[in-house]
Order: sequence, then C-alpha cells, then structure tokens
Amino acid sequence: MAQALLMEKQITFDSDDLRLHGLLHTAGNKGVVVTHPHPLYGGDMHNPVVEAITHAFQHHGYTTLRFNFRGVGQSQGMFDEGLGEKQDVCRAMSYLENIGIEKYCLAGYSFGAWVNAQILPEEMPDAEMIMVSPPVAFMGFESVQAIPKLKLVVTGGKDDIAPAQMIKKMLPAWCATTRLEIITGADHFYSGHTGTLSLVVQKAVSSFKK
Repeated sequence: MAQALLMEKQITFDSDDLRLHGLLHTAGNKGVVVTHPHPLYGGDMHNPVVEAITHAFQHHGYTTLRFNFRGVGQSQGMFDEGLGEKQDVCRAMSYLENIGIEKYCLAGYSFGAWVNAQILPEEMPDAEMIMVSPPVAFMGFESVQAIPKLKLVVTGGKDDIAPAQMIKKMLPAWCATTRLEIITGADHFYSGHTGTLSLVVQKAVSSFKK
C-alpha cells in the first residue's frame, strides 16, 4: 500500500470553455501533472495508482497537480476521445506555470499515459515524462511521435493491457534511452503493488536533473 499523500487543496482551472477540478499540493518550484485512467471505465484522479504516482513526486518535494479530465467528477464537459483531454493536460501544465513552477514533469497511468503521449515535445518543452502501464494492447499508439524526455515506463508482469513485450517493441521509437521497469506479479490495476510502484517512480524521479 502506498504511503499517505501530503495535504492537497481543491482547485479549478479552465480548459476551453470548461472548468476542471483538481487537487494541488504546493511545494517548491518543481511540479508534476498526474493524469488518470480511462473515464469510461471509472477512471478518475482518486485512482490508487494515480495516488501512488503523486506520492512518489511529493516524496521528492514536487508540487503535484492531479485532476479530473472533462466530464469526470466535478469537471465540466464530456469525454472527447483524447482530443479535449490533451487540451486539459496542456491547461493543467499552464496552471502550474502560472503559480511559479519552473521545472515540469508529466506522469500518466493507462489512458492518462496515452493522452500524455499525444502531446508534442514543442508543446511541453523540457518536461520530463513517466508512463505507467501505457495501454498499448487496448488503444492506438501508432501516431505517437518521439518522446525525447520519456524517462521511465512501468508495467506489471501480468498486465495484459500494457504487455511488457509490446512495450519493448515500441519503446525504441519513443525514446531509445528510456528505462523500462516490470513489476513482477502486478496486473494492470497494481492491486497489492502500489507501494512498489511508488518506490520505482521515486527512484526515477531522484535521477531527474536538478
């Protein structure tokens, strides 16, 4: 089980003409946006894997922002097949910039990782990225371009939605230097493995440039 999160406050920010709801923990001038799994399958910012990722960044003194995509929870709008959700991520990063964040990271789980992967490098200059269980067996990653600052991909050894062998084949096209971590015994939902996942992400974050 992942450790408790540090105190977060409820915030809202605009994306297109919508108001989105998020949880913000304010720390230093390093920040991360954490994105959640598929809205049509119950995914939201309170997902245990999202919380494990958020905790890993908090452990290293990051300001963290996790939020609900459009149409989820208190966020306005409707599911938009990833197009509007990509805009939501960009606006979340702009929110961090507006509160003084100078170093950016982007971390996503499942559908959230797929949405993040659609963002072009020029749309998030210098932002390092982590993907947890990118759903390569469930969603199309063919259009994903190079992600030069992709630092870590994590998946479970029993994850049939993000199979390690499929990820290994795709990874060189994303970034040849990206580290792949496979958590033995974990499936796509990381039941009983969220603590291990958080430690794996913590280790990666500790190696990020200061």
